[in-house]
Amino acid sequence: MTITENAHPPISSPRRSFAPRGPASRAPALRATALTGLALAATLALVSCGGAPSTSGAPGTAGTEGANPSASHAASADDHEGTEAESAQSRLVITHDGGMTVLDTGTGKAVANVDLKGFNRVNPAGDGRHVLVSTTGGFQVLDAGTWSEPHGEHHHYFTGTPALEELKFPATTPGHAVNHGGVTALFDDGTGTVNTFTPSELGGDSLPPTQEYKTSAAHHGVAVQLANSQMLITEGTSESRNGAKLLAAPDAKGARAVLAESSDCPGVHGEATAKGEALVLGCEDGLLLIKDATFTKIASPDAYGRIGNQAGSDASTVVLGDYKKDKNAELERPKTFSLTDTATGKLTLVPIDYSYSFRSLARGGDGAALMLGTDGKLHIYNPETGKESAAVDIVAPWEEPLDWQQPRPAIFADGTVAYVSDPAKKLVHTVDLASAKVSASYPLDHIPNEITGVSGEADAAHAAH
Repeated sequence: MTITENAHPPISSPRRSFAPRGPASRAPALRATALTGLALAATLALVSCGGAPSTSGAPGTAGTEGANPSASHAASADDHEGTEAESAQSRLVITHDGGMTVLDTGTGKAVANVDLKGFNRVNPAGDGRHVLVSTTGGFQVLDAGTWSEPHGEHHHYFTGTPALEELKFPATTPGHAVNHGGVTALFDDGTGTVNTFTPSELGGDSLPPTQEYKTSAAHHGVAVQLANSQMLITEGTSESRNGAKLLAAPDAKGARAVLAESSDCPGVHGEATAKGEALVLGCEDGLLLIKDATFTKIASPDAYGRIGNQAGSDASTVVLGDYKKDKNAELERPKTFSLTDTATGKLTLVPIDYSYSFRSLARGGDGAALMLGTDGKLHIYNPETGKESAAVDIVAPWEEPLDWQQPRPAIFADGTVAYVSDPAKKLVHTVDLASAKVSASYPLDHIPNEITGVSGEADAAHAAH
């Protein structure tokens, strides 16, 4: 699913999937840039579910106290075992000015601080372990240091030292990264090039193989590969975007034929996938629905009714979207959001008494529509009816900043749990969606900006964020 906005929208939040790692590829060697200011060994011991810390001295594990992270990650994949845990250990990756924090969700402790200059974007790579960091020159791979390994009919779970690897998928202007159907599609806004890869193949000393497709011109776009290997792409230029194409699976030479196309989506922006693999693209006058190899326009009731940010769920046919109707506003702070049923084509507008930002939309594991409001509450809605079921007080009331890169409260949802950043207090809050209560609040060393996460689970093929 995708949460996107403005001139350089947040990259879509990929679906997380996992392919088992065999012994030969176990916990690949981690190539790190500087990890700063942490007693990594002591912290990692806390996240091993009570198990005794490893004493093998394997790189990046709790047995490497005093080791230089960059040097230790030069070891081979075969001698990197990790610290075994009783269950999968999920972790958050939270950006701040000049770097990122990797946070263990079980303890609330930072297991790594990673220095990386500039304004960085983060999204799960799609394997339940790695995160893609959009930075200068491309999509860089961050190993969050949590993974699963198959053993007969069950899995073993491990944690290790997070590391920003030297591996980077090249892109002049890295934009959206969308994982769907076990494939991740990377869109380079600077060239209009799409590169797809299989995230389960991440690891080792080199990037996994990629397949390239080039759109007709450079533009701020997006691509999604379907389960049948067909691919949806946007088309446009740096001045105007209003088109999309559905491409056939690649032939023996890698070429893709055009199966369907549409030019009926002015300002095309963002994507989301709903139950039944129905896809939508946002337009300035509604949505473009792609289902069964057919494009269908779902029009807004207003001449300008922009739905530029969407969040989908495999558990629901309904797509959650924003809704803006002031074309001339420098920054519209909307008081309405949209729910679009991809099964019926019905678009419903829901009036609200608060506003929100592009980092406010998410979905619960049961398909619940989540809206993080400027009133400081997390609002939980039934996507079928648009009725609010709960409102959780989390942060102080806030206002969306004019500069889209500036921090504001943001949400990342993972099944029955939502994580909400609190820049004003340098906290991240954990919300139990079933009880609609804040279950924990963890301090951060930096002002948080973007937030995403990985599960470390073998069966992480559900949608996240």
